[in-house]
Amino acid sequence: MVLPAKAQFMSDEASSRPSHKHQSALPILLGLLAGLVLGLIANALGMRDGRPDRWLAVAISVAQPVGKVFLRLMFMVVVPFVFAALSLAVVEIGEPRRLGRLGLKTLVLTGVFSATAVLIGVTLVNVFQPGHVLSEQQRTQLAARYEADSARLAAHAKQAKSLADTLVDMLPENPLQEMVGAVDGSSKGNGMLAVMCFALCAGLAIAARREECQTLVAWLQGVQTAAMVIIGFALKLAPVGAGCLVFAITAQLGMDILRTLFWFAATVIAGLLLQLFGTYSAMLVSLSRRSPWRFYRDVSPAMLTAFATSSSNATLPTAIRVADDELKLPQHVSRFVLTVGATGNQNGTALYEGVVILFLAQVMGVELNFGQQLQVVLMSVLAGIGTAGIPGGSLPLVMVVMRSVGVPPESIAIILGIDRLLDMCRTVVNVTGDLAVATCVADAEPAPAPPVESA
Repeated sequence: MVLPAKAQFMSDEASSRPSHKHQSALPILLGLLAGLVLGLIANALGMRDGRPDRWLAVAISVAQPVGKVFLRLMFMVVVPFVFAALSLAVVEIGEPRRLGRLGLKTLVLTGVFSATAVLIGVTLVNVFQPGHVLSEQQRTQLAARYEADSARLAAHAKQAKSLADTLVDMLPENPLQEMVGAVDGSSKGNGMLAVMCFALCAGLAIAARREECQTLVAWLQGVQTAAMVIIGFALKLAPVGAGCLVFAITAQLGMDILRTLFWFAATVIAGLLLQLFGTYSAMLVSLSRRSPWRFYRDVSPAMLTAFATSSSNATLPTAIRVADDELKLPQHVSRFVLTVGATGNQNGTALYEGVVILFLAQVMGVELNFGQQLQVVLMSVLAGIGTAGIPGGSLPLVMVVMRSVGVPPESIAIILGIDRLLDMCRTVVNVTGDLAVATCVADAEPAPAPPVESA
C-alpha cells in the first residue's frame, strides 16, 4: 500500500495544539480510579460469604442506576447516529468505485489486525499455560457459582445461524425492527450489521439522486448534529457515571475472583497490551508515518469512554468526535470506517475469544492439536467481525466455537465472574483499533487536487 507524501509525522502545527483538548479525558480517568478504589474497599469491608451487607447493598443499588443513566444517554442515540453518519459518509464519498476502494482498505487492515491479535493471544496461552494453574476445587466452585448464567448463554448459542442465513440477514426485511433490537442484541436478524447495510443502501441511493434528495441530506445532518449534542451532555456526566459503573462491578466482585483467575486475566491483559501498543504502533509508524505517542494521547477520551461503557457502539460518537477534533481525519473516511468498525473490527474481542477457548481447553483437559488451534484462530477472527458491540456480546459466539473444537461449552461458567472486567479492557482495544484503521485508511487516500486559480 503506497502512501502519498502528505502522510507524515505530526506537523509542527499539530504538535503545538493546546493541551486543553486532552483534558476531557482526565475527569473520566479520575472517576474510573475513584470507582475502582472505593469498590474494592467496599467489597473488603461489606461482603460476607459472597453476600453484601445491608449498607453495601444500598450503596450498589444507588450507584447502579446512576451508571445506567449514563449508559442509556450513550446508547439511545447509537442507532440514529450510525444510520445518519454512515449514510452521509456514503453520500460524500459518492462514486461506488471510491467507496469500494475505502471498503477494501478497511477490510484488509481489519483482517490483518484481527489475525495478529488472535495469534498473539493463542501464542501467550500456549507459552504460559494458564489453564493448568487452576485447581479442581477452584474449577468446580466457579462452575457452580455461574451455572445459571452459563445455561442462559448456552441457550443463546444454540440459536446461532448458518453462514448463509447470516449473509441473507445482513439485508433487513424490516429495517425499523432491526433498529429496535440492534443495541441490546434482541434483534432476530443481524441487528447493527443490518442497520449498517440499510444505511449503505440509503447512502448510495441518495448519492445517485443528490439534487432531488437535498432535504433528506439536511435531515440526516440534523440527526447527526443532535446526536453529537446529546453525547456531549452524556460526557459531562461521564466522570460520575463511569465511576458508579466501576464501583458497582468491583464492589460485587472484589479481589477474590481476580486472585482465582489471576493467570487467565494476566494472559488476556498482556495480549491486549501487546496488540494495543505493539501492533497498532507498528501500523501507525509504517503506514501513516504518525507518532504513536501523539496518537494515543489524542484518542485517550475515546479509550476511557470505551473502558467505562464496555461497548464499541456506545463509544462510536465519542470516537468520531476524536477523529474530527484531534486526529483531523476527513469526515467521510472517519464516519465510514468507524461506523463499520464498531461491529466489524473487534480485534480485541477476537484475541479474547482465542484465549478463552484455549484456556478452557487446558482447564478441562482437552488437548487441541495444531489443526484445531488453527481452526480456533480462523473462527475467532470471523466471530470477531460479527460480534455485537454491546457488553458481553462475544460470549455466545465463544460457545459456538468451543463446541466446534470439542471443548464443553458449559465450562464457560468458569470465566463469567471476571468477564465484565476483561470486557472493559478488550473494548478499549476494539475502539482504538477502529481509530488506528481509520487513521491508516485516511492517510492512504490520495490528497485532494489543489484548486485551479483563474487567470
